[in-house]
Amino acid sequence: MGAQTVALAADAAGLSWRPLLLQLGGILLAGILLAVWLVAADLTPTERTTLSPASLVVYTREHLALTLLSALIVLVIAVPLGIILTRGPFRRLTGPVLAVVNIGQAAPAIGLVVLLAAWLGFGFRAAVTALVLYALLPVLRNTMVGINQVDSRLVEAGRGMGMSALSVLLRVELPLAVPIMLAGIRTALVLLVGTAALATFINGGGLGILITTGVNLNLPRVLVAGAVIVALLALLIDWVGRVVEHLARPKGLS
Repeated sequence: MGAQTVALAADAAGLSWRPLLLQLGGILLAGILLAVWLVAADLTPTERTTLSPASLVVYTREHLALTLLSALIVLVIAVPLGIILTRGPFRRLTGPVLAVVNIGQAAPAIGLVVLLAAWLGFGFRAAVTALVLYALLPVLRNTMVGINQVDSRLVEAGRGMGMSALSVLLRVELPLAVPIMLAGIRTALVLLVGTAALATFINGGGLGILITTGVNLNLPRVLVAGAVIVALLALLIDWVGRVVEHLARPKGLS
């Protein structure tokens, strides 16, 4: 009976990893097909220069810098703020805070980027600021939802065992809220990867330069390559988020 239980658990673990491996395989296959297409295509000198490996590495590095720095700032702001807004005396501030944070989502992304560039100046800093404002809401809302959905009986049981409010938060509420919080972080990361392509309009760098170059110079292969690379990067970031979410999920939660 014990061996059968272990076998069933192993099968379940394999099934849970299979979609992740299939997703990664699809991403890698699409990347290989794109590389083969670019190598086989009869590129013009301009296309060859724009799509050279060295240029793609630079653009991808800039894009990842925009995305990851923005994500780090979002986490530093949204997660503590979400925790604070679930504490008793601060709950009444939830509505006003969400209304302010929702401005970043309600405003068109390109409008937000350009307005902040006009205020802060064109460049990397304005792009990061716009991305942070755009991605705050999913992380903040999911942090609050994840903590609020924890069974109040578990919280009361922790307090009944003599745990402090901080201990209950760190050892009961946050571990149980992790899956929902990570889903919000994953959503924010995918939004950031896509929206970071707009940074090129304010000299913020990134893979968006391929898209604008393809449009402005009527180079469809550059345009398609840029769009596909951004999409694959977003899918890869989403895959990494799913892996982290899978590993961080508390034991016993489906």
